[in-house]
Amino acid sequence: MIKIEYIKNPEQLDDLCQRIENEPWIAVDTEFLREKTYYPKFCLLQLATPNWVACVDPMAIPNLNKLFDAIYNPAVIKVFHSCRQDLEIFYQLTGKLPTPIFDTQIAAPLLGFQDNAGYAMLVSTFLNINLNKAHTRADWSHRPLSDDEIKYAADDVIHLCAIYQHMTKQLTELGRMDWLIDDFAALENSEQYKTEPQNAWLKVKGKSKLTGKQLSIVQAVSQWREITAQKENRPKNWLLRDEVLFDFAKLQPETTEALSKIRGIGERAVNYYGKELCALIKKAKNTPPIPIPEYTKSISGKDQQQEAIIDILFSLVRIRAEENRLNPSILGTRNDLEALLNGNIEDCLLLRGWRFSMVGKELQQLLRGEVHLKIKDGNLQFIS
Repeated sequence: MIKIEYIKNPEQLDDLCQRIENEPWIAVDTEFLREKTYYPKFCLLQLATPNWVACVDPMAIPNLNKLFDAIYNPAVIKVFHSCRQDLEIFYQLTGKLPTPIFDTQIAAPLLGFQDNAGYAMLVSTFLNINLNKAHTRADWSHRPLSDDEIKYAADDVIHLCAIYQHMTKQLTELGRMDWLIDDFAALENSEQYKTEPQNAWLKVKGKSKLTGKQLSIVQAVSQWREITAQKENRPKNWLLRDEVLFDFAKLQPETTEALSKIRGIGERAVNYYGKELCALIKKAKNTPPIPIPEYTKSISGKDQQQEAIIDILFSLVRIRAEENRLNPSILGTRNDLEALLNGNIEDCLLLRGWRFSMVGKELQQLLRGEVHLKIKDGNLQFIS
């Protein structure tokens, strides 16, 4: 059994960095807390190869520059599972991302797993191990960490090493490793880890029902909330929940007295931010709203023609999925097809990576009339 190294001083860190630079790949995981902060609090970094495993304590070693330099070596593949939050931490700390990346959650569907397969499912399937969940809700910021907590954290990367080896072997045998290049490249785009306060309103659900002054207010207050949450390092919903934004939009308070009567806004928020919010709302009422992008608008009221088109598109998805021995829902869902039909390029998985090569490009050709549907001998055929 491999000994778990707990790295808590610069001398241990130097030795670890030298080992990382000699590895073709490393498994990586992080433990963090963000329940009470806007930015995640970095509490532990786990690294492993088949020959060693280490848990680095960033709370004991303030300067991790040497470690980041070693991890960011482009000759070393970084293996994660569901890496977006991990990458957010790396980007927050260094302003850049560790590349190249292999994400086992993204690779799993190409081996017959459901989309967004959980880590426990992969561990169970590949390794026949049921994960210990005793420390799932642990406070990783407390010190000292117990031996059980360190082992629990280390097990994640120990198992990840084994899963990665199984996956790459099977993907290579199936000739599917190259299918993942574009998906992993998308994860390495630093733009998606930047938070732009002026775009915060785009994440507010239900905005498509608003127009005019109401939409302007939600846009202005959403931006204020994002900026204030970042500055104070507090969860934005601790400042104002989304439903309060909509109450602002409907009631349009311009005095702190009117503001205080809105359900869901606390006395502290009124005292600290009341005058600022009222001035913001007053100004927003006289500012034209930013138009809602067409792709974000709901098409829940699809007519029969649109439903029929989606049915035809899904027929093509099912045929290509069967040819490649994949579950059709992994290749593309009706929601994906609605996004494609509605021009939502940003959120349409069918236009990225291996899905685009397998069926996305052909779906676009079908929508343009460059591919035709034919029934021959009882079978559907799509002919260009």
